[in-house]
Amino acid sequence: MDSASNDDIEELEAKLEEALRQNELLSHENELFDSFLKRNAQPTNAAEDDDKKDKPEKQAKNRQRRQRPQATITIEQKNDICSAELEEAQKEIEETKRSSERLIDTLRAVLEETDIRIAELKMDAYEFKRDIVVGAENFRTGKTIAEKMVRYMEDKLRAKDAVIEKLRLKNATLKSQAQKIDAQLRQKEEMGDALHYIDFHQLQIENKQYVAKIEERNDELLKLKQTTGNTVQLLNTLKQKLNDLIDESAWLQAEIRDRAELHDKVKTELLTVGDEISHDTKLVKSSLSAKAETSTEMPQILDFVGQKALMYELAQEVANYERKVEIAEMAAKKKARDQRQSALLMQQS
Repeated sequence: MDSASNDDIEELEAKLEEALRQNELLSHENELFDSFLKRNAQPTNAAEDDDKKDKPEKQAKNRQRRQRPQATITIEQKNDICSAELEEAQKEIEETKRSSERLIDTLRAVLEETDIRIAELKMDAYEFKRDIVVGAENFRTGKTIAEKMVRYMEDKLRAKDAVIEKLRLKNATLKSQAQKIDAQLRQKEEMGDALHYIDFHQLQIENKQYVAKIEERNDELLKLKQTTGNTVQLLNTLKQKLNDLIDESAWLQAEIRDRAELHDKVKTELLTVGDEISHDTKLVKSSLSAKAETSTEMPQILDFVGQKALMYELAQEVANYERKVEIAEMAAKKKARDQRQSALLMQQS
């Protein structure tokens, strides 16, 4: 029993929601139809007087009308009414936009004029303070000199008269331009009314020619855009290559500096070793000479072999240092040649 009553309540709630939705829809339709009737059906004053006089008769007729079957509007008629109201609403929106734009332009002009007037008033106040309040003050009495005040006001009046004359001439020029434009518009309207088939055909031909020119210009513009895109891409690639070459050049310069330092170091070591070899050779020779002078016997074979081995070792060290110097010089020359090639590539790009 409870479940049946709950189902009935839910069904009644659904019907109520549907009825409310239908009522809201009908209310919107009535508002739309009422707007359409007010716009298209204009009752006369006589009909309004008859309505005021014959209220009882109208009530009786209304009761009879309720008994008659109600006339309905077809879907096509509703569609026509909605389309008409939509067009009218769009017209009102456009008119509102135009009036709003005109109002905005007017307000913008008023604001600009107000800003100009404020700036002029500030400038006038500044000049008045500078020329009259401070500049026209008598140092002895502390009062303003009347002659300077009168001269200042006369100058201001002459400047205002010049501005008025300038604005009057500008106004006359604008009126003349407006009259010329009105005359041109009237002439165009008259010519438009007098256009013949040949003139219309000629205009069509010119229109086609202009359309073809516009398409040609659009194609050229598209090609230029593509060329510009390719050029920008190539430029970015060249920029990247240039950055890589700059980095490589910096690395090569650092490497050349390191190799030059190594070369100088090796040369210094070679000179040091050469000096040591010369010194050792002199010591050996002097030692041998001393031994030969102090002893009548022949030197021992082992001493001779040791001295010969020492000489070979020293010669081998000299050869190794000379080889290192040659390698360092070749590397320095190669790096210098690579650096020159990199500089040439950078100049060409």
